[in-house]
Amino acid sequence: MHSPDVTAVFQLPDEAATQRLGEALAPILQPGLVIYLDGDLGAGKTTLARALIRALGHTGPVKSPTYSLVEVYVFSSLYLYHFDFYRFESPEEFLDAGLGEYFNDTAICLVEWPERAEGCVPPADLRLRLHHAGVGRVVEALADSPKGEACLSALIPSMGVANSSATPVPR
Repeated sequence: MHSPDVTAVFQLPDEAATQRLGEALAPILQPGLVIYLDGDLGAGKTTLARALIRALGHTGPVKSPTYSLVEVYVFSSLYLYHFDFYRFESPEEFLDAGLGEYFNDTAICLVEWPERAEGCVPPADLRLRLHHAGVGRVVEALADSPKGEACLSALIPSMGVANSSATPVPR
């Protein structure tokens, strides 16, 4: 596993700041990225994913994939898959559902509750850990691969310039 050299913490005081993080992330995503969205129920994982998907140009509904396991979004030649493994009772359910084929070099995969498919779901390039902080959130971002490093390195300055309420704090 890659050692996370690029790490940042973003202070997000409200839902709008969480949405701005998703909007800032959207234009720097590259095919082949696997992004884990970690956090407790209500931490803002789906809010972040929804903002990112809308920023990529999706105008229809953006549903949580809690019951469907995966929601598919197509943007020109880019495929984005939004997964939610909350309902998994064992990691093998990932294999039984045949979800491995979605993880490839032409797709971006957003994964909520990746720990419920641990050992079966491909490793993350970028992990975004969302935590409650009063009425807001704190997002700890960790790059776990060179692709993740490139993404996070582009995100840090874009958040510092585009949004003064979400401050990156290098670790």
